[in-house]
Amino acid sequence: MTIAILILAAYAIFMWLVFYKFRWLKFNIAWGVVTFWVGIHVLFLLVVFLRFYTPFSIDGHVIRQTIQITPRLPHPTLLEEVYVAQNERVKKGDKLYQFDTTLYVAQLQEAMATLVSNRQNALSLQEDVDLAQDSRDEAVARQQYTAEQVTRYADLVPKGGAKQETLDRWNSELATATAQVAQSEANLNKAQLAVGAQIDGVNSQVVSAQAQVDQAQYYLDQTTIHAPEDGTIISQQARPGLVVGGLRIAAIAAFIADADPYFLATFYQEHLKFVKSGQPVEVALDIYPGRIFKGRVKNIWEGTGQGQILPSGFVPEFMFMKPQGRFAVEIDLDDDPALVRYPAGAHGAVAIYTGGGGGWVADLRRINLRLYSWMNFIIPFDL
Repeated sequence: MTIAILILAAYAIFMWLVFYKFRWLKFNIAWGVVTFWVGIHVLFLLVVFLRFYTPFSIDGHVIRQTIQITPRLPHPTLLEEVYVAQNERVKKGDKLYQFDTTLYVAQLQEAMATLVSNRQNALSLQEDVDLAQDSRDEAVARQQYTAEQVTRYADLVPKGGAKQETLDRWNSELATATAQVAQSEANLNKAQLAVGAQIDGVNSQVVSAQAQVDQAQYYLDQTTIHAPEDGTIISQQARPGLVVGGLRIAAIAAFIADADPYFLATFYQEHLKFVKSGQPVEVALDIYPGRIFKGRVKNIWEGTGQGQILPSGFVPEFMFMKPQGRFAVEIDLDDDPALVRYPAGAHGAVAIYTGGGGGWVADLRRINLRLYSWMNFIIPFDL
């Protein structure tokens, strides 16, 4: 809009000089129509050249990675200490919050006791196998002896060498011995299965108990929250006495990371027709009025939320008059690629120079961008 007004103003001054100041031509209805027609087309061509060969956006922002500080505790837990203040810079590993550990220490001790007990039980399982094997061998030996006695008396009874009652007693003992063999074999199989219940060579009960210990240790560790990386705490609302855990799902603070910030500017889709990676860029940041920062196009985010349909049970609605989504262009600033000096959310205007349309088009856009930057000294008008 600014550059359009400047073009109209320059054209109006030129017409004033021609028709009124120097009177090179006499103004009449015909010249009025011609002047209007030429002015409109000149403005139209200039606007088209500027839009496509030097795309401009006033929607540029510094974006920083944000981590939500959310306690991961399964039970309602009291916040005891807060080690960080609002807007305070911290280093990776610094203590941020300390919660009550009483319940989680008790759970860890209980799990460790179960682990010790299960380890002892695992050691005794092989002894159970040995005892079951001995019992089976004894039962088999008794079965064999009883079977020999049955065979012996079965041969003597018909010859009158033994009584029938004796043979009947040994047959009864053979049936009992056979049942004992079957029982001892079942006990042996059960003991062997208990020994064989392993995961990667470790008894399953020991593995289960170890998992409970690891889980208890994990939640105990979560009672102390450390800084995940270098950054700044924003919106620190937690104070000692706060109870978290259980059903609480909201974060207690926002953490702005120092690493991997980037600068994004959004453009109408048609304005990016000639934009490519590596093209020069100028940025006017609102926090630095009167300054222009140089940069390069890193890449174009060729996608918007309008190009995504989320899975749901609803039929999508397509609104004919819904405004088009703007594409984001990521920009590298030459003087500070890491954006160390720029806070998250820093706003500014961006101009991309594609090289088309001649140098005068780029010059007009540079004037436009510098006017925007200098106007930041007085706009907005809140004294």
